[in-house]
Amino acid sequence: MILTACGDSGPDQPQTLGEQFANALNSDDVGAAAALTSDPAQASAAITQVYDGLGKEVQFSVDKTGKSGDDDTITFAASWKLGGGDSPKEWKYTTNATAIDGAEGWRISWDPSVLAPFEAGSTGSLVYRATYPKPARVADSAGRDLLTQQVVTLVNVSPTADTAAVAALLTPVAPTVTAQSMQTDLAAAEGKPITPVALREQDAAPISAALAAIPGVELVQQTRLLTADRALTSPAFNGLSELWQEANDAAAGWEVASIAPDGSAERLIGEDAKTTPDIATTLDTNLQVAAEAALAPIQQPAAIVAIEPSTGGILGVAQNASADAQGPIALTGLYPPGSTFKTVTASAALQAGTVTPDTVLPCPGTENIEGRQIPNDENFDLGQVPFHTAFARSCNTTLGRLAVALPPDALTKAAAQFGLGVDYVTPGLTTVTGSVPPADTPAERVESGIGQGKVTASPFGMALVASSIANNGVSAPMIVQGKPGTGDKTPDQLPPNISSELLTMMRETVTGGTATILNDIPDLRGKTGTAEHGNGPAHGWFVGIAGDVAFAVFVSDADSSGPALEAAGRFLRSEQFRAR
Repeated sequence: MILTACGDSGPDQPQTLGEQFANALNSDDVGAAAALTSDPAQASAAITQVYDGLGKEVQFSVDKTGKSGDDDTITFAASWKLGGGDSPKEWKYTTNATAIDGAEGWRISWDPSVLAPFEAGSTGSLVYRATYPKPARVADSAGRDLLTQQVVTLVNVSPTADTAAVAALLTPVAPTVTAQSMQTDLAAAEGKPITPVALREQDAAPISAALAAIPGVELVQQTRLLTADRALTSPAFNGLSELWQEANDAAAGWEVASIAPDGSAERLIGEDAKTTPDIATTLDTNLQVAAEAALAPIQQPAAIVAIEPSTGGILGVAQNASADAQGPIALTGLYPPGSTFKTVTASAALQAGTVTPDTVLPCPGTENIEGRQIPNDENFDLGQVPFHTAFARSCNTTLGRLAVALPPDALTKAAAQFGLGVDYVTPGLTTVTGSVPPADTPAERVESGIGQGKVTASPFGMALVASSIANNGVSAPMIVQGKPGTGDKTPDQLPPNISSELLTMMRETVTGGTATILNDIPDLRGKTGTAEHGNGPAHGWFVGIAGDVAFAVFVSDADSSGPALEAAGRFLRSEQFRAR
């Protein structure tokens, strides 16, 4: 019997015991591993916690067995893959265990240090976690805080909560959160809790205790990147937040920490987080405020995008709540640009040499051009007028007739010279400029020439057109200083005279054309636009250039360019704009 118990093949020897324990751990069989210890309950709890804290990507093996005095010992080698993903962190170590021969056979004398290099006798736990650097600032062009990391309180509401009591506390600070809205969301959640709001610190502080006292309400704190000024909102912040998060994640360190019962932590292994530089943007907070205020009175979806022509820097991207419900339309929404596209048509005609600004052309009230009956607004008829006058007064018949005579790809090429139809990859900014496909038939060229048919543009795209006219060519868009976008194509260079001729005609649009409502704005240049679509009211547009600010205003279903002109007026006459 003694020989059998001590023989090399005996199942209760330290080597075999160690291999059984390692195999059970590698198979995630907590019960089997715990049963091989002197205290299965304590071992089961500890193994479960370690798996919860570190994951289960681990390989244990018996490194060696031996003696320590009268004790039989087993040395385990462990190798963890931590963090998952394509590049997991690796942690390797060895631990020592004592094997004891008791009434139930050989067992591992339980101590948490069998699993990991705890201090002897520790009852703590392990956790793998990322460690982050000091949060970078996201600053505006003047160096003021634009986005900062802040603590928010998530209000989690379960189906058993009194939504009327919750709403009574939340509605004053979050008007869209009501008892009815929460009941609707809870019904859709099918028994799961909902999070109707995340509160900033200043909003949470006065009501947190009362909220927490409501049964079924749980408050959870998180850190988030938020606007320093709570009144500011912009779809441009989404890309900046993503850029900030990417930099934060790339700079993150990691650690495996031993957590003591009192909550104190000791790092066992890890790497320190790297420093992340602040993100300096081109955004002008004052112009952003002015643009948001200019859109506030408008009920339909509306947007303003402003660009600095000399640099390509994005100065402001604003849209109202109705637009927010549809997504980031200021940057990626595509619409027929209507007569604002006549800037491109005029450029193509001027470059083709078929006209000069002073060429006298007919502007009849309506004309059948290649089977398409083209009317002017309310069928106004100017007779024979110089091209610059036809442009300023937005003669559809004149521009449609000019477009017919152009090659099929002339408008495509001319638009690209202003950045329209070019896809830009811009750090911190996701945009779509628009599409100007070749017009193969005369009828298609008529439609395209007045910004209808297959031609589409985003508010950003038309702001880029205005910026490119002001700059005599495209300045690649940029929202992070020093990091301009890269286009998917390199358009032909714009001839040097084209921008100056367009700027002169756009000035006449303000002084004697369709934008005279803005004639009090010094040296403003612009172009109005009304764009038909489907069966609804027409969209309204205005693109303008005032000093080193180029911008586009878009108002959906406005039925005319009037609301866009009025919004432009509020923007340009604002104290913030005049102080620039």
